Amino acid sequence: MPDPYPANEADATRPAKSSTRSLLDRILSLVRREPEDREGIKAVLEAAHARDLLDAESYTMIKGALAVSERTVGDIMVPRSRMDLLDISQPLPYLLSTIIDTAHSRFPVYEGDRDNIVGILLAKDLLRCMLEPGIEVRSLVRPAVFIPETKRLNVLLHEFRASRNHLAIVIDEHGGISGLVSMEDVLEQIVGDIEDEFDEDEETTIFAEGDNLWRVQATTEIAKFNEVFGSNLPDDDYDTVGGWVSAQLGRIPRRGEFVQHEDLRIEVVRADARRPLWLRVKRLPSAPPQA
Repeated sequence: MPDPYPANEADATRPAKSSTRSLLDRILSLVRREPEDREGIKAVLEAAHARDLLDAESYTMIKGALAVSERTVGDIMVPRSRMDLLDISQPLPYLLSTIIDTAHSRFPVYEGDRDNIVGILLAKDLLRCMLEPGIEVRSLVRPAVFIPETKRLNVLLHEFRASRNHLAIVIDEHGGISGLVSMEDVLEQIVGDIEDEFDEDEETTIFAEGDNLWRVQATTEIAKFNEVFGSNLPDDDYDTVGGWVSAQLGRIPRRGEFVQHEDLRIEVVRADARRPLWLRVKRLPSAPPQA
C-alpha cells in the first residue's frame, strides 16, 4: 500500500511523472522509426491508433488529409451530366424554382449552350431582387474559376482558401466542361460528410409538405417508409428508399426522375454524383371504379 504521507512533495508527484514518462516513451518509440514514404507514415498512424494514442476521429482525419494530397479533382468532381446549371436567359421565377428544388447555394450559369459557362450565381445574391425589382440577374453573376481535372486536391484547397472561392468548374484536356467541384467536396475527403442547412435531424426523415405530399430523406429505411405510408416496398435486397429507387431506375437517379409504386409517386428532388439525397412523395388520387 502506498504511503499516504509521502516524505516530500517529489515523492507525491512521482506516480504522475512516471505515467507521463511512460506515455512519452511510447510516442517516441514510434517517432524514432522515421518513415521513409507515405506507407511508412500510415504504418505509424495505425500503430498509434492501435495503442490508443490517436482516437478514431483523429486517425480518420489524418488519413483523409494524407489522401487529399494524393487524389485529384477528377476523382471527386460532380460530372458534367449531373451538374445543376442556370440558364441566364430564363426569367427570374424559373431560376428561383430551380434554386429552391436543388437547395444549392451556388450555381454555374450558362448562356446559349451548357458548355458556355459565363459565371457563378450565388443564391443569396438574388435577395437583392426583392429590394431592387428592376435589377438584371446578369449583373449578379460572378466570374467562374476553371481548373483542370489533374489538379491535386491539396493544391485546390489552398487556392480555395486564398481566393475565397467555394466552387470551381472542371475542364478536360481539350478545354471542355467535365464537371464541377466545391470546397465542401474537398473538405469531406478529410472530415467525412458535412451536413448543411438543408439536412435535418437524423431521427426525423419524413416531413409533410401539404395534403398528400411529403419530403423524404433517401436514407429512410424501407420498413419505416412502409409503416408511415402503408405501402409494401420490398426490403429483401435494399435497406433504404433511395437504394430501392436507384434499383428501379437502373442507375444513380437524377433530379426530376421518378418511379411509381401503387398510389405513390416518388420523385428525386436532390441528388449528388453518388446517390439520391431527397425525395418527394405524392399520394395519387384513387382511380374511380369502373362502371
